[in-house]
Amino acid sequence: MSNILKAIINIAQNPVVELKNTYSGRNTINNIGEALEAYIQDAFAGTIDETDSTNRNQVISRVFSYMGNQNNPPDIILRNGDAIEVKKIQSKGAAIALNSSYPKHKLYSTDPRITESCKTCEDWSTKDIIYAVGVTSDKILNHLWFVYGDCYAASKEIYSRIGEKIKNGVLEISDIEFSETKELGRINKVDPLGITNLRIRGMWHIDNPLKVFKEVYISEESNIFNLSCIMRKDKFNSFNDDDKTAINNNQNISSADIEIKNPDNPAQLLKAKLITLGVKAWI
Repeated sequence: MSNILKAIINIAQNPVVELKNTYSGRNTINNIGEALEAYIQDAFAGTIDETDSTNRNQVISRVFSYMGNQNNPPDIILRNGDAIEVKKIQSKGAAIALNSSYPKHKLYSTDPRITESCKTCEDWSTKDIIYAVGVTSDKILNHLWFVYGDCYAASKEIYSRIGEKIKNGVLEISDIEFSETKELGRINKVDPLGITNLRIRGMWHIDNPLKVFKEVYISEESNIFNLSCIMRKDKFNSFNDDDKTAINNNQNISSADIEIKNPDNPAQLLKAKLITLGVKAWI
């Protein structure tokens, strides 16, 4: 079974910096966003070096139980493992666009925004979720962040109550026809002719991890590629000893015990693990 530690080891052994050129040469990938997602898949599947598409597809099928689309989170689910949401930004100061889905502390099978095929891909109710955030140019991967949702986002009640307050506020408007949807709602027949409808949808953004965790990590500007990962200490301890040993023994990877603010209560500090990797020369 694959996991985040195996993915980091695979990237350390074969960091791909010229992301678009590498992946456009292998298949029909035409943009950096698709190349980033393919690279994340290969990192977890151990297929970064695999050039035979048939072999790669077979491995991908064994490693992942679900692969989604851009409109419904998550992008990938590891079989009997974590969910992964891949995001791309093009500057270190940019916020991450989450569109209609608020940030995920965990992924729940009851979430109305996930597809039926995601809910039934295996027997599950709750999964840890990893945000894989790539800082890219149009061709180059400069920085890759892996951060677990429970280090990054508040519990779902924090976000869902905002949606409920918006819905309740809309319902206070007299003489409207309100419909429940997977978004915040819909107002039908706004005009006298009854031909105009209003969709009410959220457009969520969240600060990127480079900004959120700047107190515990600053990227090395002289490197051509940086990787960083934050997870709770108990999550790191849950992985098998072989994977933890591989991380600790790799001379290119550094790990440290840190403390981060609890997303639900910043007055509390959580014990966490920071794993970093830097590449100083072209691979």
